[in-house]
Amino acid sequence: MLEVRDLKVSYGAIKALHGVNLTVNHGEIVTLIGCNGAGKSTTLRAISGLVRAAAGSITLEGKELTTLAPHEIVNLGMAHSPEGRGIFANMSVRENLELGAFTRPARDPGIAKDMDRVFTLFPRLKERIAQNAGTLSGGEQQMLAIGRSLLARPRILLLDEPSLGLAPAMIAELYDALASLRDEGVTLLLVDQMANLALQVADRAYVLETGRIVKSGSAAELRNDPELEAAYLGESAA
Repeated sequence: MLEVRDLKVSYGAIKALHGVNLTVNHGEIVTLIGCNGAGKSTTLRAISGLVRAAAGSITLEGKELTTLAPHEIVNLGMAHSPEGRGIFANMSVRENLELGAFTRPARDPGIAKDMDRVFTLFPRLKERIAQNAGTLSGGEQQMLAIGRSLLARPRILLLDEPSLGLAPAMIAELYDALASLRDEGVTLLLVDQMANLALQVADRAYVLETGRIVKSGSAAELRNDPELEAAYLGESAA
């Protein structure tokens, strides 16, 4: 479904990615693992068009993405829920969700159906539908960010650090929702500091170090890899 080949990204003179290769198949959850600064967020931002590739190829179902604007990539069936959530604090929950459907026709009858789907996944958002997003808890804001992405009706969803700063109970609730999305046929490419948790829900994983993929395999294999456990799956990740 998604193919990334020899992806290179630079920020001025700083080379952030040095030829990343990865594949995400339809219906999978794939996770990227690595330390801070390894290039995980940059990889997602390049795939969704938020930063430009210096070299390489990114294709979604055979369509080259590297020359497209972010909104054109959304129209092809990809959405990106970024690190930091990026919600509009002075707008209501409903207004934030509606912005997720900005590339769809205003009278699209499916928008209301997709809004109901978000409320099924995250009932708290329905309870707070008229509330300003800035008054929500951190976990509720993360639900809103993911829900907004779903209003674009993506076939593949990029998630960057969904558990960051959240309480354990809220993290469990979010990951239950991610499993439900996969069951509905949404493909997920996931970055999360909670490497153990990400590997528990993922089908496959890639390990990034200083802008390069250094290891890949099934999530089960990498969970049991002694080197990976020592580097990423200790108490701080668990």
